Amino acid sequence: MSDWGPVFVAVTLFVLLTPGVLIQIPGKNRVVEFGTFQTSGVSVIVHTLIYFTLVCILLLALQIHIVIVKFLSFFLLELCVNSLFCLAPLSKGVTFLPSHSQKTTTMADWAPVLVGVILFVILSPGLLFSLPGNNRAVDFGTLKTNGKAIAVHTLIFFAIYSILILAVNLHIYTG
Repeated sequence: MSDWGPVFVAVTLFVLLTPGVLIQIPGKNRVVEFGTFQTSGVSVIVHTLIYFTLVCILLLALQIHIVIVKFLSFFLLELCVNSLFCLAPLSKGVTFLPSHSQKTTTMADWAPVLVGVILFVILSPGLLFSLPGNNRAVDFGTLKTNGKAIAVHTLIFFAIYSILILAVNLHIYTG
């Protein structure tokens, strides 16, 4: 069974934190601007730091896992957070797992974090390229984006991230 938790978290944060979509920190004229569809190098750095922080909290500290379970020809989702509780349809509700009785130390897998951060910087629409662009099929370094480009870049992010994390089964352990 594949763990879709990192993919869900990374793609959701990519959409929410893409500079210029919902918020841009710092903006062109103010410290914070909303829905400008513009970006800059500094705002990509700030948004990447926020992305890194949230991904570390959600994947490494809270250990969010989403597993698709096949049960009687139905596909069911099972959501587990930090091995403290699982929302599993098979157990009809929330199951609390005894975490204090099974003290095991596991090394943190940094691959979902690092791959997500690298792809976040490379695929931020308008920074390196924008597909489709505002004026042409592909714009390079215009620091402007649009809704179609955000959707296309999100699909590219999802495809590359899923292939590296789930299909290639990339892991980076430290310690």
